[in-house]
Amino acid sequence: MSSFQIIVGSMLGGSEYVAEACEETLVTLGHQVQLHFQPDLAQIPSENQTWLICTSTHGAGDYPDNIQAFVTDLEKTDHDLSSMSFLVIGLGDSSYDTFCYAAKNINKLLISKGCKETIPLLTIDMSTDIDPELRSQEWLMTNKDHL
Repeated sequence: MSSFQIIVGSMLGGSEYVAEACEETLVTLGHQVQLHFQPDLAQIPSENQTWLICTSTHGAGDYPDNIQAFVTDLEKTDHDLSSMSFLVIGLGDSSYDTFCYAAKNINKLLISKGCKETIPLLTIDMSTDIDPELRSQEWLMTNKDHL
């Protein structure tokens, strides 16, 4: 099966819970998974990997503090990332006009770097979704043939 690197951007822990639920589902599906709660681009394999980004949005559409350096390094990198696939889960509150901006922006950034989007972006509205972990797991199971 595939090798997944789950990269977490979180301020309050919600994305961490979603990432752990996704890890559980991916392992059940037979994939190898590594979680990155303090992501460092230099330490995360990219060749023939699938990155799953689980991130919330902070402030006025900003990335959470723990993923800022990773994103900055990703923006600056000139490494060939074309062998890498990715999928993104964004958590946010739809009452803000910057709903899931961090997830939307990293999705665009990865595409601009030549990465292949495996499954279209999933956005989760934390103001209405009672169980974001279950929603993420169901999304992965529904799309398991594309992983």
